[in-house]
Amino acid sequence: MRWTIKPKPEQHYIDQLSKELRVDGLVAQLLLQRGISSYGEAKKFFRPELSDLYDPFLMRDMDLAVTRIEKAIANKENILVFGDYDVDGTTAVALLSSYLLEEYPNVATYIPDRYTEGYGVSLQGIDFAEDNGFSLIVALDCGVKAVDQVAYAAEKDIDFIICDHHRPGAALPKAVAILDPKREDCDYPYDELCGCGVGFKLVQALAANKGQTISHLIPYLDLVATAIGADIVPITEENRVLAYYGLQVINTNPRAGFKAIINQVKKSKLTITDVVFIIAPRINAAGRMEHGQHAVNLLTETDIERAEQFAAGIEKYNFDRRSLDQEITKEALTQIKQNQEEERFTSVVYNEKWHKGVIGIVASRLTETYYRPTLVFTKSGDKLAASARSVKGFDVYNALEGCTDFIEQFGGHKYAAGLTLLEEHYESFKVRFEEVVSASIDPKLLSQELVIDAELGLDQITPKLMRILKQFAPFGPGNRTPVFLSEKVKDTGYAKGVGEEGKHLKLTVTQKGSTPIGAIGFNLGNKIGAIKMKPQFDIAFSLDENEWNGQVSLQLKLKDLR
Repeated sequence: MRWTIKPKPEQHYIDQLSKELRVDGLVAQLLLQRGISSYGEAKKFFRPELSDLYDPFLMRDMDLAVTRIEKAIANKENILVFGDYDVDGTTAVALLSSYLLEEYPNVATYIPDRYTEGYGVSLQGIDFAEDNGFSLIVALDCGVKAVDQVAYAAEKDIDFIICDHHRPGAALPKAVAILDPKREDCDYPYDELCGCGVGFKLVQALAANKGQTISHLIPYLDLVATAIGADIVPITEENRVLAYYGLQVINTNPRAGFKAIINQVKKSKLTITDVVFIIAPRINAAGRMEHGQHAVNLLTETDIERAEQFAAGIEKYNFDRRSLDQEITKEALTQIKQNQEEERFTSVVYNEKWHKGVIGIVASRLTETYYRPTLVFTKSGDKLAASARSVKGFDVYNALEGCTDFIEQFGGHKYAAGLTLLEEHYESFKVRFEEVVSASIDPKLLSQELVIDAELGLDQITPKLMRILKQFAPFGPGNRTPVFLSEKVKDTGYAKGVGEEGKHLKLTVTQKGSTPIGAIGFNLGNKIGAIKMKPQFDIAFSLDENEWNGQVSLQLKLKDLR
């Protein structure tokens, strides 16, 4: 990894904040590096309040969206809540539909089939709405580019409200309302909401008009926190508040669907990382392996016994998904090696038999291995479909914009996107994508960066420091777990490889005669030879707690060593 140490703020700022907050210099430094420089800002950071959430009516078109939904309810119209098949989409659909169903029965949900309909608003979904007498569709986590589909719906006298967080195209659909903080003409103060977050703002506005307080909406925040974690949006400002309270709900009074998953994995207290790696993959597995509607059924079920039945089915999808993604990743890595693509700036692979539901995961795995912008293609009907993943600091969405001559359709974010193209354009696209990326990427971005917050002596590590650092959570983009550097540490002689084939590194280290402390380095087992040869080495790590036989002790979670 490429180690980068964050600049240390000027000492007088550290001293000033340290004195104001009555914390030591290291904690003050970590806060300043996160843009927190006063007591008031620190209070908001450590003690988020639901009152810190912005007024939902600051979002452009919110008044139009609320008015149209209220009109639909008054006129007893049928409302179809439509959403994407991933975690963000299915949680958003579960959120809005269950809120509306609290007082109004004429509400149904629709998740498009990943394989027959593809991403976003589908014509089949609109046909379903027409056939079943729906006059209003609320699209969540998709729709901001659905110009033709919304026009098609209008011909059938079906209105659209769009709640999205993706970048709009050149023209906006002619919907009744488009809620998207990334609209250039939207002045909403925070534009990093996920799709479920935008859906929550709509619910917040509907609730405000009914005289309900924010406390009425707390039970829905487990859905929002899960979407925030899964969609890898920054956990800052409004997202931090929503994630903070959503995690409290997950850990104290989760909905039946989450409870059923937690019971299966037998985990007591979940962090946002647990949500990302335990809950989110299971919700995603439904849409990847079978149908996203199964996830909505799980998330809206109120009976725990039925929820456990749904969760058992989803667990099987998740097991199948894991087997497939391991198999396809292996084949994709072989394809890259056979084509001798090590000197390229991109990885682009294709096999018509690969399962469309897991190509996004495979793209992530390939990016971890070769660390360059990556696309994984498979056959989807008469076209090819791909998932794109990028490396930190490089906008793959912009790169794809430079390849539109060969693309049928694409959408997404800076670091993750999806696209379709005709098979005869695959080779030309592959060449163009390599050209665009090689001409625009800074070569240093092709080695993974490890950002280090501060140097920390092993003798400075105390239970008190750990207690304070835990209050920095929830962690995620924009508020990463603090990473520290300790130089010239020694192994006490007990270093060993653990796990399958010694994949992980377990050791105990000291520094200048400090008390020995245990360390674990996941996927660092290959470093054991270097440790045994060198009397001293540097480590980059985060602080962690290790629970064993009911005893909790501090340990270092190694990120890298040199």
